[in-house]
Amino acid sequence: MADHYHDPADMRFIKEMGKLAPTEFNAWLNLDKIVGREDGAIPRKYRELIALAVACTTQCPYCIEAHVKALKAAGATREEITECSLIAAALRAGGAATHGAMALKFFDKA
Repeated sequence: MADHYHDPADMRFIKEMGKLAPTEFNAWLNLDKIVGREDGAIPRKYRELIALAVACTTQCPYCIEAHVKALKAAGATREEITECSLIAAALRAGGAATHGAMALKFFDKA
């Protein structure tokens, strides 16, 4: 048993998931192709920066690794990676604050 939840060896189950639910799996797999498009209105590097920001907020270590590698290949800098992660952190903090305001509303109604 692993000492932590995020064990890279768990990725071996991804292939099995594709066999167990092929329609859903392929739909999910095709979603990632949206990020990798070269012919969209948003340039590839910006697509990857958006993907990294989302990966930071969803806290998926596998997505973070994949999109950082793609960003490096797309010519992104360490400064861009850092700003991207801090922008994501600011939005996540904003969401926490606004949900805190919602909590006060629920408290007042209770």
